[in-house]
Amino acid sequence: MIGAADWPRLEALLDAEERARANRFRFRHDRESYVAAHALLRAMLSDRIPVAPPRWRFTTNPQGKPEAVMPAGQPRLRANLSHTRGLAAVALTVDHDVGVDVEWRSRDGLTLELADRFFAPAEVAALEAMPAPRLNEGLFAFWTLKEAFIKAVGLGLSLPLDVFAFTLEPLGIDFVPGHEIAGPWLFRRFRPTEGHAMALALRHPAPSRVTISARPADLPALLRHRD
Repeated sequence: MIGAADWPRLEALLDAEERARANRFRFRHDRESYVAAHALLRAMLSDRIPVAPPRWRFTTNPQGKPEAVMPAGQPRLRANLSHTRGLAAVALTVDHDVGVDVEWRSRDGLTLELADRFFAPAEVAALEAMPAPRLNEGLFAFWTLKEAFIKAVGLGLSLPLDVFAFTLEPLGIDFVPGHEIAGPWLFRRFRPTEGHAMALALRHPAPSRVTISARPADLPALLRHRD
């Protein structure tokens, strides 16, 4: 748990622009999840490359996907972050496209009607076949997978949600002809808490050789970083 005294120390890991943006959030829970995610990202980068967290700089592609600027001679670390009410997550790899998405499953708006408008027909059919008690889990499973994939690809909303379809059992992806995204791809689903859904997308030439380590952040380890 993050205590009241920890938030100023986490904020100190951010740069000035991020701190200013954090202060513009209207609701405290939005501000705190933003601070947690960006502090976690910067601390994880600093664990691997000796740069103080606030000194990391980022570039963005034309669709707005950020990427850390690596010091000369260092490996190319690729990272992605996501945050929602009560949870923040960061995925970190070496030189591979990666995306992560976390969602609070009690939020409003994600309904079967919305899925029918934006998801692929096969996904909608799978949701309609689910028993009512599983529908919320199914909706957020598809949503987090689709968001993680879009973030890994780095194309933003220029990639429509209905030109690719996930299957949950087995976990995989299919594309509408003409919209294929080169892989191979590896996907994972997680349940970090009872109230949250999480998914990871990774483009890697040998998915079977990938080891994924998913664990809670170590708050004291994060806070040991200083400028």
